[in-house]
Amino acid sequence: MYDIDIVKLADGRHIFDFVFDPAFFAMFEGSLLENGSGQVRVVLDRTPSMLTLDFHLQGEVELTCDRSLDPYMHKVDEQRSVRMKFGDHREELSDELMLIENNTERINVAQLIYEFLTLAVPMRKLHPRYVQDGEEVPFFFSTAEEEQPEQIETQDTTDPRWSELKKLKNKDNGTS
Repeated sequence: MYDIDIVKLADGRHIFDFVFDPAFFAMFEGSLLENGSGQVRVVLDRTPSMLTLDFHLQGEVELTCDRSLDPYMHKVDEQRSVRMKFGDHREELSDELMLIENNTERINVAQLIYEFLTLAVPMRKLHPRYVQDGEEVPFFFSTAEEEQPEQIETQDTTDPRWSELKKLKNKDNGTS
């Protein structure tokens, strides 16, 4: 389903469209993401020695807020690129460069799509109600009573036990 038959492709540019949904995430055991939906467009540029794949992922994934533990949908709009160079063995040379065997007939892009979606997840996951103008809204505990302006008390509200201790302290210092 996420395979691209590269053996049949002529040199040049080719476009492939894929989707991600809960069934997609179920393919990955222990997945950090379980729910979401969206589109993935892959623009593949083939040359005799290399494949360049440009991914554009758009949609949303369900995350759990770090502050409230409420689930929310996080928008995803990512662009990533991977190059696959033909060689005599298979090897990942870097995050953006892979070596694939010369006789490779098809490539499966599901793992790459999954990795790009997980990279789109922010380090700090905050429900949109805790974000204003791109900044985190400070977290305050408040009740309806606390939101009312407080009346300042002018009388001395010292605990009587402290007054007794002060008397003992003053007695030791020689003052009354």
